[in-house]
Amino acid sequence: MTRLFKTLFAACLLAGLTLAGPAQAAGTPKPKPTIVLVHGAFADSSGWNDVAGQLIRKGYEVTAFSNPLRGPHSDAEYLRQFLSTITGPVVLVGHSYGGAVISNAATGNANIKSLVYVAAYALDEGESVSDANHLAGGETEVTNHLKVKPFPGAQGGDADAYIDPAHFHRLFSQDLPRSTSAVMAATQRPGALAALVTPSGPAAWKTIPSYFVVAKQDNIIPTVAERAMAKRAKGFIVEINSSHVPMMSHPEVVTSLIVKAASR
Repeated sequence: MTRLFKTLFAACLLAGLTLAGPAQAAGTPKPKPTIVLVHGAFADSSGWNDVAGQLIRKGYEVTAFSNPLRGPHSDAEYLRQFLSTITGPVVLVGHSYGGAVISNAATGNANIKSLVYVAAYALDEGESVSDANHLAGGETEVTNHLKVKPFPGAQGGDADAYIDPAHFHRLFSQDLPRSTSAVMAATQRPGALAALVTPSGPAAWKTIPSYFVVAKQDNIIPTVAERAMAKRAKGFIVEINSSHVPMMSHPEVVTSLIVKAASR
């Protein structure tokens, strides 16, 4: 009887431990996703400084990706390779042309938890940045104020495009101090002209939850076009009175939306 009792006791103890395992696992907090911030054309990662700082203070791991600005397909592949080095869930955030890049890079990546578009292009398959500017009757004048310069290896008449510094503040960042805009204009990173007219690949927002900051005073992407892309994606939309750089002029609003997307 003693041996039988010991055997039964051991079996019950083992069963108890087995049952306790999932209960403990269920109570373990899920890891916060990594936030990857992707800048657009005529800008660099420094535009994310305020948002990145707020997210870091909230306990998120943050990376501001350096976008090559050569074209949606090659830039997306560069980002796709970068994302393959990150373990666990990711929230991808794109500003301006960076939205076109995240839309292409996230397709088929099961780790992407959500997409956040900050005054950004959420292109459909076969659509270009130039096409998207005309959605809902939109018009943009930035193409009339570009300075074009050659770059090594450019093909088919491609070239680098910069916003004329004389128009940068008015078009890009009119709600920031002029001194700040002047530095941004002087340090802007050019985008290849081909990036404006290259058709996008499959759109990740069709399968991944999406969040949008629509800038109502945007002089780069027409507000009506931003709104149309957000509604087309059936995304969660926040509209604010902002220039093209809400992550700089309204960092708290942008951070709050990213946290919402991360907490989904």
